[in-house]
Order: sequence, then C-alpha cells, then structure tokens
Amino acid sequence: MPSSVRHLHPEEVVWEAMMTGWAAQMRSRALSVSTVEPRLSGVRRFMTFSGEYPWRWSPDDVDAWSAELLGRRVARSTLRGYQAGLRLFCDYLVDARYGWGERCLELFGTHPVQVCHEWNTMRHVVDVEARPAVRPLTREEVQRLFDHADDQVEAVRRLGRKGWQAAWRDAALFKVIYGFGLRRREAVMLDTVDFHRNAVAPEFGAFAICQVRYGKAMRGSPPRRRSVLGAWPWTTTVLAEYVEQIRPLYATARGPALWPTERGGRVSVDYVTRRFAEYRDAAGLPAELHPHCLRHSYVTHLIEDGWDPTFVQHQVGHIWGSTTALYSGVSGDFKNQTLRATLDRLTGGGS
Repeated sequence: MPSSVRHLHPEEVVWEAMMTGWAAQMRSRALSVSTVEPRLSGVRRFMTFSGEYPWRWSPDDVDAWSAELLGRRVARSTLRGYQAGLRLFCDYLVDARYGWGERCLELFGTHPVQVCHEWNTMRHVVDVEARPAVRPLTREEVQRLFDHADDQVEAVRRLGRKGWQAAWRDAALFKVIYGFGLRRREAVMLDTVDFHRNAVAPEFGAFAICQVRYGKAMRGSPPRRRSVLGAWPWTTTVLAEYVEQIRPLYATARGPALWPTERGGRVSVDYVTRRFAEYRDAAGLPAELHPHCLRHSYVTHLIEDGWDPTFVQHQVGHIWGSTTALYSGVSGDFKNQTLRATLDRLTGGGS
C-alpha cells in the first residue's frame, strides 16, 4: 500500500491487501491450504453479511451474524470455527507490527478493532461435539457391512459386468480401515510398501505392521507418522488375497498406491465416503454412520476384547488417553460383565 499512489476505490484496495497479508501470515506459519482457505472464506462471508469494511466492524455485527447462522441451524462447531477465524483476522489487523491501524486512520479516519470477545463467541467447553447419533458400529453391523461388500463382488461377476475388481478392492479397503483403526486419508494414502513383518507376531506374515505416513497433522506441522500393529489375524488374509490376486489386475497400477483406480491414480477420500454411504444404505444401517465410525468401532471392540487402553491409544495415534476414551462406546453387556467380574474378585465370591 504505497502512500504515494492514489486509488479510485481505496476501500476495496485496502480490504484486498488485508486479506492478502493475512493469508501470507498464515502461510508463513506453514498452515495447510485446508486451514487457510476456509478462514479466508469465512471472513469474506462476514464482510458480505455486515456490508462494512473491517475498520467499521463492531461487536454488534458479530452478534447479528452469529444469530443468523444459528437460525440456519449451522453446527456449533462450524460456527465456533467461523468465529475463531474472524478473531484471528482481527488480531492480525490490530497488531501494530503490521501497521493497518495507522494506514486506516490516515485514509478513513478510523481503524480496525477486535470485534470478537468472550461474551459474543462460543467457547470450546466439551471434548467432542460430534452429533449424538454418530456412534461405533456394533459387531453385527460391521459384519452386515462387510457381508454386503463381499456380496457386491459376486453380484457384479455373476452379471458379467465390469467393475468386480473395484468391488473387491473396496471391500478390502473398508476391512483395512476397520482392522487397523485408520482415518480415511490415512487409508487412501497407503502404499504397498507400508506393511511389514513383526517378529513377535509371525502369524500375520508380511502384513503385521502398518506404517501410517499421513496421520492427522498438528497445525503447521507435517503429517504425523505411526506404526499400527495388526491385532486381528483375519486382516493378513484380507490383505494378502487383495495384494496378490486383485491389485495386479489393475494394468495401470504401476505406482506404489495400495488402492489404485482404473486410471492409474489412487482412490480419493470423497470416494471412500460415497462408497461407504452406498454400502451402508444398501445394508440397512442407520444413515448417520460414516467411514470414521469404523475407527470408533475399532477402538470400542479392542477395549471390549480386553486390550490395554494405552496400547489402543498408541494404535490410533492419540496424544491423550481422554481422546481415545471418547471414541469408545462399549456395550452395556461389556460394562455389566466387567462390573460383575470386579465385584466377584473384590469379594472373593461368585455365584
């Protein structure tokens, strides 16, 4: 913003310069595009709603905007994300090191202020804000989902249609997501070289350890890595059958991707979501379930099977055990059995 240049529309020029500067600040912190772009978009929506430029914003604008979004039934976590982005943008504008206050005073006779405060923004007061209806699948539901996925392979082959390899691939993909407790991105980014043997578990063969290289990143950090040990022997059968018999049928699979497409790429996260929804509905499962529920199911079923909670925590890559606990939805039968066994052990009795 050189002071020697006179613009016909200085308000618009300053506004765009502010957004460009804030984007550069976020990128300098190594924040990902998936973080930067939604923040920029949210601030632009607020500007459109208020009809004013940032140096004329007031807390009243935030009040009205938040009320309007809640009236449209925007998720609370989404609204809090919008408010957090707006607060960060205002922090950037009022930081004297960037000089926006002085420049706005010179041009417009006023300056930006922080319009977000503790009384007009939401606080993060609970550990998880997922919809209450979202839950782990029961073992019976997992089996129904997998049975339907397997049936699709036979159905397509019986009809003589193309695509049975893709149906087999997708069935194996969902089983691996559940069998190793993976997030969708972690699963689709797997390569064939990401599985290794484990000397203490030879029964798992070449698929005893899954090296996750694209784990969920902390803000500004590269993807986190972790090793997931095979916990259920059936996973090695699924992987060996797929890698040795089905994946080679993809003529375009010259790269390392574990889940290739017919065009030579790798399946996308969106594809996993769509395919899961298709199988879920066809299997008659509740509509609120999504692929991440398989990860919740993995945690729950390991805990129910008696695995150490700390081991499960490290398997899924959680820093805090409390996060793993939120993923667990153990059944009433499991809790009752645990209660009875503990009472019997403490009293030395039992019926």
